[in-house]
Amino acid sequence: MTERSEARQACGAAGEQHALEHLERQGLRLVARNVHARGGEIDLVMLDGPALVFVEVRARAARGLVGALESVTPAKQRRIVTAARIFLGRNPQHAQRACRFDVVGITHAAGKHSIEWLQNAFEASPA
Repeated sequence: MTERSEARQACGAAGEQHALEHLERQGLRLVARNVHARGGEIDLVMLDGPALVFVEVRARAARGLVGALESVTPAKQRRIVTAARIFLGRNPQHAQRACRFDVVGITHAAGKHSIEWLQNAFEASPA
């Protein structure tokens, strides 16, 4: 692994932790973290009351050309939705819950970070 990819991975892990702490302060409860499924990954799966929330965390440096929220492309959205469907298949206790897809953008600048939380960032198309 190169020095740059190690730095990117560390930035992503720190961003994910910041996002988790922020969402927990807002009353969400962690169900699972880093859920891997064929074709996709979900950073955080959380409960917001009765709703199951699949969270994509995007960490970026302030100097980036594309913002964290804008970086979740339609292709990435499809991979997240596919992973969510697999998660629900593996966890039938959650299959009847209302679900939503949120994106949390973390921007790092000068040793500080800002958080932008977009609820219902996108919807799953019918299977």
